[in-house]
Amino acid sequence: MTRRLITPCAAVAAALTLFACGADQAPTGAPRGSTSIPAAAAPDVDLPGGPDQALAANAAQADQLVGEGAADLKTRLAALRGHPVVVNQWGSWCPPCRAEFPFFAQAASKFEDRVGFVGLDAADERIAAEQFLREVPPGFPSIFDPDSQATRSLGGGRISPTTFFLDAQGKQVDIRLGAYANAGELEQDIRQLLTTR
Repeated sequence: MTRRLITPCAAVAAALTLFACGADQAPTGAPRGSTSIPAAAAPDVDLPGGPDQALAANAAQADQLVGEGAADLKTRLAALRGHPVVVNQWGSWCPPCRAEFPFFAQAASKFEDRVGFVGLDAADERIAAEQFLREVPPGFPSIFDPDSQATRSLGGGRISPTTFFLDAQGKQVDIRLGAYANAGELEQDIRQLLTTR
């Protein structure tokens, strides 16, 4: 009887490992749909051209580390205010992140005129992260987050990858723990985000 219980448990554990990497950070937790990034009073916007050009300027910086830490994430999200945003927490040490990056590259290309995409490279080393971005370009720029403070500001840090969905006002409306199994699942969540008012 013990053997019959161990086998299904081992299969479940293997599946969870395949689709998510645990983080060594303590979870801070945020109820689903409750997080909002406050707008900076006068952000030093790092995206040229103002709100009308923000999506194009963000997309032009794809596959690069474009800032570091919570302050730079806040500034980036403030610059994208007025557009829905998808934030993907990843790390070069995370095999499921590598597996889902092609889905993000496809989605970022398809929705770049309607949705901002931003990565959070959590608990990583810069050289490893830059190499990872060259090997598996995700189609979006990323904030380097070595201490995971930016990730925790969104309620993340428990599982990598994690994907956060923010509406045009900057309010978090959904969160996906773990990797996407296919491009269709990610596209479905993005289309749901686009219907959020």
